[in-house]
Amino acid sequence: MPELPEVEALASFLRTRAVGRVVARVDPVAVSAFKTYDPPPTALAGLEVVGVTRHGKFLDLDVSGLHLVVHLARAGWLQWRESLPPAPPRMGKGPIALRVHLDDGSGFDLTEAGTKKGLAVYVVSDPALVPGVARLGIDPLSPDFTPEVLAGLLAGQRGQIKGVLTDQSVIAGVGNAYSDEVLWEVGLSPFKPAGNLGDSEVAGLHSALVGTLGAAVGRAEGLAAGQLKAEKKVGLSVHGRTGLPCPRCGDTVREVSFADKSLQYCPTCQTDGKPLADRRLSRLLK
Repeated sequence: MPELPEVEALASFLRTRAVGRVVARVDPVAVSAFKTYDPPPTALAGLEVVGVTRHGKFLDLDVSGLHLVVHLARAGWLQWRESLPPAPPRMGKGPIALRVHLDDGSGFDLTEAGTKKGLAVYVVSDPALVPGVARLGIDPLSPDFTPEVLAGLLAGQRGQIKGVLTDQSVIAGVGNAYSDEVLWEVGLSPFKPAGNLGDSEVAGLHSALVGTLGAAVGRAEGLAAGQLKAEKKVGLSVHGRTGLPCPRCGDTVREVSFADKSLQYCPTCQTDGKPLADRRLSRLLK
């Protein structure tokens, strides 16, 4: 799933390629991806792209006051093309959900792989009208995100720290991959109760969040949209590396699997050498 660094990189890429261009045509392809209908996506035609920004994991193109807001979900992506074919894509055929033509012949496709569809596209007058944007918590790269603010967010939390970090209403933009990376960086078990962290642990977690996400954004800076997925994979230390040696201690990276996702961690670095039970209500094995 694209998370904060990848969406920020896509926004940066589009600022250099799309801002200042006029939308020549919009081809809606997958009806299920559209969560708003008035105004329709075709209303963007003839309007200028004046800005691109990010809200958590949402990408927001400001098109002369109308906002094309996209959540790429688990398997969505933005495919930039310097030259788009004039014929519209066939509905119901292939991974394309939306195609946007710009006035210089370039443009992009919003695509989604697999059969489980979660890509969401909105056309609104204000991004706050998108429910997912309206409920977002603080951005971890915002100057307002301080150790004291993080301590306040975690105080009284009864859930596990992994779940709290990925709760978009608490902290916006962190998903499965970067939460694994942050917890490994700071040496915390993903199942430690979030409300039980001490002051030094909160300070370390804050530093790891800002440092890990900031470094990922920096690595992605200047890359073309098509290069971002590969860069993310190369930059990960534990997520997606089950069975490989931990780059810090050499222990084997372990995995806990759930119904439709998994997390990765290092036992030596994070759980005092004890493997976590591989079941939904995981506890440390005794």
